[in-house]
Amino acid sequence: MNMDKGLLTQALTKLMISAGLLSALIFMSAGSLLFWNGWLFIGTFTIALFSFGAYLYIHNKALLQKRLMSKEKEKAQGAYNVLSGLGLLGVFVLSGLDYRFEWSEVSLIIVFVALVIVLAGYAISVIAMVQNEFASRIIEVQEEQKVIDTGIYAIIRHPMYISSLIMFTATPVVLGSYYGMIPMVLYFIGIILRIRNEEDVLRRGLPGYEEYMKKVKYRLVPFLW
Repeated sequence: MNMDKGLLTQALTKLMISAGLLSALIFMSAGSLLFWNGWLFIGTFTIALFSFGAYLYIHNKALLQKRLMSKEKEKAQGAYNVLSGLGLLGVFVLSGLDYRFEWSEVSLIIVFVALVIVLAGYAISVIAMVQNEFASRIIEVQEEQKVIDTGIYAIIRHPMYISSLIMFTATPVVLGSYYGMIPMVLYFIGIILRIRNEEDVLRRGLPGYEEYMKKVKYRLVPFLW
């Protein structure tokens, strides 16, 4: 019971810190709390994370614990995460500045289409985590880990990454900015480097992964890469 309570506290604390830091970043850049696109994104982001976190707490506490881990064991992954993190930082800061200085004109319908795309991207990650109990946030070969080659993993090898790319590419549009998409270049580069390193780690340490790579040829997008 104490362990469950500790996990719940950890999850809620991390969610509140994430939402708080994201809010500060967006609204300080925008220079106004009247930035309704910011409230739309943060509200959607918080509800989505809370809902799936609650599902994991009820049905799969072990996976929730893995998703709360953040310290990488692979040194190279730390550098790739910094690169990706700078990209995301740029997305939110530039989108907020776009609101402040009125650079972009994004219609209401496009904002909500982009929001649907963000949610669709998040849905991909939810499906991937439900189908893969080893979907840790950090790169590692876990005890008793096995290759998952069914469901969405029978189509692409890294659904979690395509999920994040879809989500964060559409995010600046939800925030009413086209210029905010520019820093996604750094995020893309960081993700590509992370995938290459992750596959090296799994090929060396996870039995059957090399055969899986031959069976499922595409990393992110079928027939492309």
